[in-house]
Amino acid sequence: MNVRTAALILSVLHAVCGQSPVVSVRPRTAAVKLGETVSFHCRVTSGSQPVQLEWKRINNQPLGDNVKLGPDGAVLTIANARLNNQGGYRCIATNAQGKSTITTNLSIRQPPKVRVTPSGPLTVRAGESVTLECSVSGKPRPSISWFKQQGGSETELVSSTTDTTASLQVTVMAAEDAGVFVCRAQSREGLAEGRVELELEGGASAPQASVTDTDLTAVEGQSITMHCHATGSPTPVISWSKLRAPLPWQHRVSGGSLTLSNVGRQDSGQYICNATNAAGFSEAYVQLEVDSPPYATTLTDEIVLRPGDALRLQCLAHGTHPIRFRWTRVGGASMSAGAESTKDGLLKIARLKASDSGMYKCVATNHVGSSEALTKVIVRA
Repeated sequence: MNVRTAALILSVLHAVCGQSPVVSVRPRTAAVKLGETVSFHCRVTSGSQPVQLEWKRINNQPLGDNVKLGPDGAVLTIANARLNNQGGYRCIATNAQGKSTITTNLSIRQPPKVRVTPSGPLTVRAGESVTLECSVSGKPRPSISWFKQQGGSETELVSSTTDTTASLQVTVMAAEDAGVFVCRAQSREGLAEGRVELELEGGASAPQASVTDTDLTAVEGQSITMHCHATGSPTPVISWSKLRAPLPWQHRVSGGSLTLSNVGRQDSGQYICNATNAAGFSEAYVQLEVDSPPYATTLTDEIVLRPGDALRLQCLAHGTHPIRFRWTRVGGASMSAGAESTKDGLLKIARLKASDSGMYKCVATNHVGSSEALTKVIVRA
């Protein structure tokens, strides 16, 4: 065999036995809200082992303190996503034969925000014109509209609109030309609005109350604030009450806002903002739901049975539904092959063996948190 033939054989063997890595990533793109968590999975689909995986930003900036990598580098997780996490991420696979790169992209969705200038209330003379400007932000780009609210109804108005602003010119000739003007921005990420009241100089108007959020959800133990606004002349006085119940004792009213501290399930209900002046009164409503983590219990702390007996352990939990149940054995022992658990927290083993003795743990979980309860099972003849 000559040198040229030997070199050719080595080259062919290298091509067959040594292969650069090929990778895929999922998802290729992701869009999440601020504060959400997202993971990207990089997978080696072919190539000679060992293959080393690493992640880098496309702009070569640091990954960030809220970005974590799995133990083998395959999974990149961004927790509590922030605006500066937006952009491209590269998964780089390297082995002795070469390297391969694949890119994924993250974008942050943002609910609409609105700012109206000038802020109100504004007092204008008869015949005077005012230009109201509404600036909005959000991703995806929200739609913008101006409305006039009067007498419990609203009318959409024609405004001069760009991608991020909507300008409205209002000429007040009489009392009916004044009122509450609302700029509303809406996208699939939500709705936001800003408002300004125009008052005719020397005129009186009945109050009109409104709340920033008509439905609120809180977690047990949190504090929550409800914001109420009121227009009218003279300036209305705002007070708060709760439907068919007194206000919680841990409450504070400041500038039209009601703050509840350390809320509990009993604080759920409808809260009423009342605005009053010499020309009348108006009410607006907030529905509050307080969610609580589960509290798990079992029907018995200890049970003694014989081999061959049937086991039924019931786990119960109080808290906000839906609640999921999961039974395991404490200490790492595997569950009996005949074990069966139901969605409502019941664990069943048709025929017990001595090896089924031990401590059993029920974990109850909802979107707020989790709780566990233990039962000791003793199997003896």
